[in-house]
Amino acid sequence: MGLVTGVVLGVAGAVGTVALAPVVLGTIGFTSAGIAAGSIASGMMSTAAIANGGGVAAGSLVAVLQSAGMAGLSGAATAAVASVGGTAGLVAALV
Repeated sequence: MGLVTGVVLGVAGAVGTVALAPVVLGTIGFTSAGIAAGSIASGMMSTAAIANGGGVAAGSLVAVLQSAGMAGLSGAATAAVASVGGTAGLVAALV
């Protein structure tokens, strides 16, 4: 594929992943109201709490995802998600 196609798919991947990140977080149970009962997120939280002696460690994957689910993505997280999506779009154009 051409350079223009690669750029278009890269931009689409970046925009798409940033737009879908909150939807995916909510779908797996990291909601603005907290972790949804019976969700993938609650299973992750339970596992993390058991492994950590009853609490979820600050900075752990569960804590970071819950923070993003409640408050949205930070600027750094948005940039990281966009980078991954843009790279995936560019790779898709090259395949």
